[in-house]
Amino acid sequence: MTGRYHGTPMVKHMPLPVDADHFDRWLDLFEATARQICPPQAAAHFIERARRIAASLELGIAGGQGVMLGKGQRYRRGEAASA
Repeated sequence: MTGRYHGTPMVKHMPLPVDADHFDRWLDLFEATARQICPPQAAAHFIERARRIAASLELGIAGGQGVMLGKGQRYRRGEAASA
């Protein structure tokens, strides 16, 4: 929230072989850590932001692979989009 980060996470993630399973695992680890080290209100804030970031990255990666996800669908490499 300081405005100092000016990275390009989409560009960095596009060539990686990641899909829904990777984002789910990352979120599990992130959420457990946030709950462990942050006050509850801060953890909730960080977790919500992380979920939005993960969803955006997953959507972008899927689109980059020519897969258009519908609402509630997840991207799994080598498969059609699944609900």
